[in-house]
Amino acid sequence: MSATLPSNPKRAGDDPGAREKLVALRSALLRLHKTLIDMERRVYEKQFGAVNVGEFFRLVVDHPQFAWLHNISEFVVRIDEALTADAPVLPADADTAVTLARKMFEPTADGDGFQKKYFDAIQSDPNVVMEHGELARVFLAEDSQDAGGKSS
Repeated sequence: MSATLPSNPKRAGDDPGAREKLVALRSALLRLHKTLIDMERRVYEKQFGAVNVGEFFRLVVDHPQFAWLHNISEFVVRIDEALTADAPVLPADADTAVTLARKMFEPTADGDGFQKKYFDAIQSDPNVVMEHGELARVFLAEDSQDAGGKSS
């Protein structure tokens, strides 16, 4: 098992820029995921009453209302795997992750199930709007690097 933490921005053998992109994307996704879970908890508790920590954990894992958020968890796990794998992180790895995140987090009422739920979340919760803005900053940083010729 590697001693490197996913949030560590430096590791020997990795392309530093690619690793930083993945770490920034991971951080933005974790914050967004937390905000979306908090939003869904408020909705759930409004309908069914307050739940304790153990019950809430079970809901996040098993309840259909929270199931759409598993996509984000899985995405972060894939980033973590790339950041801690024996193979070095390359620019193509970061570019692929950012491209997939752009598609996944395109809020649209006409998109797939996740995109529709995400669209609704942005429409209903200002905290989600704020975190979406932070994710958009990661995408803008990628765009400015591409425009500057610093990315492959």
